[in-house]
Amino acid sequence: MNVLVFLIPLAIALGLLALYGLFWSLKRNQYEDLEGAAYRILLDDDIEKK
Repeated sequence: MNVLVFLIPLAIALGLLALYGLFWSLKRNQYEDLEGAAYRILLDDDIEKK
């Protein structure tokens, strides 16, 4: 039972940390362009042409 005194606040703190990370990523527009990276890997812009 004494372990719950530590685990419940720890679980709440981790949940709040996850929510903070979610809102931080939404504020920084991390989810704005979901398909761009998938298409960017196919581009040959970084290859030098001879």
